[in-house]
Amino acid sequence: MNILFVGDVFGSAGRHIVAEHIGHVLESNAVDLCIMNGENAAGGFGITPAIAGDLFDLGAHVITTGNHFWDKKELLDWIKVPADSHDRPRRVIRPANFAPTTPGFGVYQGELPNGQSYAVVNLQGRVFMQQNDDPFRKADELLRSITAKVIFVDFHAEATSEKVALGWYLDGRVTAVLCTHTHIPTADERILPGGTAYQTDVGMSGPYDSVIGVERDAVIERFLTGQPKKFEAAKENPKMCATLIECDGGTGRAYGVRRIMLGE
Repeated sequence: MNILFVGDVFGSAGRHIVAEHIGHVLESNAVDLCIMNGENAAGGFGITPAIAGDLFDLGAHVITTGNHFWDKKELLDWIKVPADSHDRPRRVIRPANFAPTTPGFGVYQGELPNGQSYAVVNLQGRVFMQQNDDPFRKADELLRSITAKVIFVDFHAEATSEKVALGWYLDGRVTAVLCTHTHIPTADERILPGGTAYQTDVGMSGPYDSVIGVERDAVIERFLTGQPKKFEAAKENPKMCATLIECDGGTGRAYGVRRIMLGE
């Protein structure tokens, strides 16, 4: 089984570069399951139902999010669907360790046309981020109820130490822990001893002539002056960052992991 995870889709530049490449990447790698992080897809801040629909049309089976989940209020009403639904709104998930009253769900369990079952889990870190429940214990809780062997985890976190720690903590219990949020791809992809694929950050699918997606001048001025500055999504030099995982559908163990970065 081949799984493709597309890192944080950022703004219109990110959507366009994903649209340019996703078709041939899915085909040439015989991808069975495609997951995208879309929390920055709407102008760099949040995702709308219409944009989620575009990403599904491009081939995403599940869309994960993160700390910008709240930014587009229309999404919160759209995802109010039954837990057992498999419609598109149910397949947009948010970090499972948000407060229990938060709209939406933190895990999705589905089945591919060939009968292969899978689960996608979204978690968010606590170091240098707003307070959430403990992602380590939340993972334990979720794994007790997940029946699929193939389990993919998107850990949306800031600190590399927290990301690495969760990878080791879940080694042998999930197929992959691929991390997002910092928008910079890391060169540490590997298969951990228990058969879990790991990468500290998949990277952003968006404009790389920027400061993590935002127009450079605004960010530099904020660093120089300390004054608030409106951030606008950049557009130059877009790249699609993704990671391909090969795994055994019967056991859920990963045996291959490869970084992908494609420009215009």
